[in-house]
Amino acid sequence: GSTAKSSTATSTLSNDTITSGLREALQNGVKYATTSLGKQGGYLNNALVKIPMPKNLQKAETLVRKAGGDKVADNFIKSMNSAATKAAPKTANIFIKAIKNMNMDDAKSILSGKKDAATEYFKTHTDKDLTTLIAPIVKTSMKDNNVVKYYDAFNGYYQQYGKKYVENSTLVSFAKKFGADAYMPDVSEKNLNEYVTKKAIDGLFVMIAKEEAKIRENPVAQTTALLKKVFGK
Repeated sequence: GSTAKSSTATSTLSNDTITSGLREALQNGVKYATTSLGKQGGYLNNALVKIPMPKNLQKAETLVRKAGGDKVADNFIKSMNSAATKAAPKTANIFIKAIKNMNMDDAKSILSGKKDAATEYFKTHTDKDLTTLIAPIVKTSMKDNNVVKYYDAFNGYYQQYGKKYVENSTLVSFAKKFGADAYMPDVSEKNLNEYVTKKAIDGLFVMIAKEEAKIRENPVAQTTALLKKVFGK
């Protein structure tokens, strides 16, 4: 009957069909990932990719918040996330280029590979390009979003109130946990740029992997007939 016929059709899908089906699926995934991250709050309001306070500032963050500086810490975090959001849509072309360069063997190993095989392919083929391209975009959008200004405000609040909080604290054990002189590491603009660039790229891969999983699991998400042929086996 018709089932036998359709399975034969699937097994004899031409290489071209497979490659172009996969390309189309991945382009849709990339478009969705870069667009959703590029919307206002794209990073900030997405728990999977939200950029936190840099690790070496997290002790200081705890003190700043305990000393009533929630807003100062939040503004700094928000500014980093906004910078990443501004950069996200401009990365789509790099992924599209990697998709165009994909050959038949790439396509076959992605289709038969692990559930994030396409995301891994992107990591291998775009990582250097992404960093090179995103770094200057992030740098500009960090200026536009006053990240350094918000960092300075955070640092200032720490110097003025956070440190005192430890010195005046009856929570001696808390102060001890941070070392007697809880300190604020020196963070340069360059450090911040590199940190946000890396986190922005991590977030892109997280969202692309999520789309890839969706494409594999749910043939309805694969909108076209071509994709149903390739994935809907």
